[in-house]
Amino acid sequence: MAVIDKNDQAFRRLPTGFRGSTVTGFGFDRDQLAEAGIERAGALAAVTNGDNSNILVARIARETYGIERVVARIYDPRRALIYQRLGIATVATVRWTTDQVLRRLLPGEQPHDWVDPSGKVGLVQFAAPARWTGKKLAPLNEPGAFSLVAVTRLGEARVATPDLVGQEGDILHFLTDVGSLDALNARLELGEEA
Repeated sequence: MAVIDKNDQAFRRLPTGFRGSTVTGFGFDRDQLAEAGIERAGALAAVTNGDNSNILVARIARETYGIERVVARIYDPRRALIYQRLGIATVATVRWTTDQVLRRLLPGEQPHDWVDPSGKVGLVQFAAPARWTGKKLAPLNEPGAFSLVAVTRLGEARVATPDLVGQEGDILHFLTDVGSLDALNARLELGEEA
C-alpha cells in the first residue's frame, strides 16, 4: 500500500504502525506514481480535494497502467454521473449527504438510497408495514420491477429468502426499476392484490 500527498504533514494522520510507503507529490505525476509502486497496484483510490486531479489520476491508473479497481471522489454530482457512465467508479459525497438529509426530512418522499449511473435501477428501503407481520415476504417481488433483496431485523441484515416471514420492526431493502416505485409502494400498502 502506498499513499501520495502533496503535503508531507498529511502522513501524520496515518495510523501508528502503517506499513505502506509514503510519497510526497502529486498523484497524477507519473514519476511519483512509479515511486509509489503503481506497476504493482491492484487498486487505486483518488481522494484529493480536487475533482479534476482525482479524475486525472483515475484515468491514468485505468488507461496507462491497466488497473481495474479504481475509484475517484468527486464533489460535483453532475460530473460524478458522467464519469460513472464512462466506467470510472466515483463517490459523490455531496450528493450522498444531500440524499440522506432529504430522506430524513421528507419521510413522505422515498428517494432511492442508490441509483445506477443510467438512472434506471435503484436501491431503496422501507419500514415493513404491519400488514406484512407474520406473512411470507416473497409476494413483495415483482419480476422485472422490484425484488426484496435483504431484510434488517433487530439491527442485523440478512439476504431475503423465499420462505422469509415478516416481523414487526423489519426494514425491507429492495432493488427496483426506478419507474416501479409507485407499484412497490402499492404492493407494500395493499398487499398481493395491488
